[in-house]
Amino acid sequence: MTPPAPLPPKAGCPGGDSATVTIPRLVVAGTHSGCGKTTVARGIMEALVRRGFVVQPFKVGPDFIDPTHHTAVCTRVSRNLDPFMMGEDETKRTFARAARGADIAVIEGVMGMYDGLDGGDVSSTAHVMRLLSAPGILVVDAHGMSRSVHALLQGYTTFDPSIRVAGAIFNMVGGERHRDLIGKGMTVPALGYIPREKGLEVESRHLGLRMAHELKGGPGWGRIIEEHCDVAGLIGVAESAPPLEVPQPLDRPVPKPSALIGIAMDPAFCFYYQDNLDNLKASGADLCFFSPLADPLPPADALYFGGGYPELHAERLAASPCTAALRKAASGGMPVFGECGGLLYLCGTLEAGRTWPMAGVLPADAEMTPRIQALDYVEGEWTGGPALVPTGGFLRGHEFHYSRVTCHRDARFALWLSRGKGIERGRDGLFEGETVATYTHSPFSAEFCRAFVRAATAFRKS
Repeated sequence: MTPPAPLPPKAGCPGGDSATVTIPRLVVAGTHSGCGKTTVARGIMEALVRRGFVVQPFKVGPDFIDPTHHTAVCTRVSRNLDPFMMGEDETKRTFARAARGADIAVIEGVMGMYDGLDGGDVSSTAHVMRLLSAPGILVVDAHGMSRSVHALLQGYTTFDPSIRVAGAIFNMVGGERHRDLIGKGMTVPALGYIPREKGLEVESRHLGLRMAHELKGGPGWGRIIEEHCDVAGLIGVAESAPPLEVPQPLDRPVPKPSALIGIAMDPAFCFYYQDNLDNLKASGADLCFFSPLADPLPPADALYFGGGYPELHAERLAASPCTAALRKAASGGMPVFGECGGLLYLCGTLEAGRTWPMAGVLPADAEMTPRIQALDYVEGEWTGGPALVPTGGFLRGHEFHYSRVTCHRDARFALWLSRGKGIERGRDGLFEGETVATYTHSPFSAEFCRAFVRAATAFRKS
């Protein structure tokens, strides 16, 4: 194993109103979705880990699936960076907190480098590059092009002078002749030429790529990068990132836990933002993890069911003792929160191939659909309901699902959306008793976390 090259000091050095972060970092950007940036990003992470680096991975945007692959490679939890949902200051803080103790940070972009909210810049890869003063490596699908790649590169490197594209990796290169043609007239450093090779793709399904835990070993992404890219050059790009000033405070003091929140975590419920779990703990929650597919309901004071694939495990969920126990706990006043897949599970039934009985906590029924029902950012306001939601609290999030929820006539909603579809015509946050569930996935605000923990604490004392 090649020993790590000398690197600048790790993230830290807080002082005054900001903290100075000096960790080497680079962004793997793409010309468009499907150009190969996900494969390249994971390959770079794996190649660096093989060389002995402690790599902190990140993903631009709200995606849940790519971070599972990052985490599996780096053995450090990948964090999402989304300025629209999190705000610019919190995006910087999340980066700084997660980068502590790492040697280098690798950030996978989203879509094409300049593709942001509503055709603008917000939450684009370029936006995050600018916020983090992070140089970018542009992944270019060179299939069917030679000299034209330079016109493309010139556009991407000059379109926004406030960001720096420090090099390019060319994907889908046909052979030595193709490589030689591309190499003539380069205007940015060529840091890799990856040939067309079968077996590098990860199988997809309706919500995106398969999760990391579903794959039996990787298809050799690190090997591809080692063989066809300039890894030393990539490290040099990361080292060229300037010091970054991050607004204080980076951390909140963690109080003594006052309540225990059970987190559903298994193949049916696996979509969670790690920062949400951290923020619950920072608000006074202790967390325990359980599998609704295999475990009994934990002796918790509140429950959180994230997104995932309940439709793929509907038969087991319907027969699980946890499902009946959940119905009883919710009817007894236990606070329960669900997101997307968690929403489906909390409904009366789920139609997925056939109709399966679910927890029956919420007055609604769910069905899977062959076409996508929603894919967009969301904005809204909590308008009242169970104690676990903050009345008047503002929310920004994301919705992405191939399902439909049909509510009963007496359905009540705790979240009204000014942007997004939600469950029903801009209404989200279906609730019954102390249970509430949304199609919206969102970063938890401090107000939401405090309300959730207060509700769990009150239930514990009741």
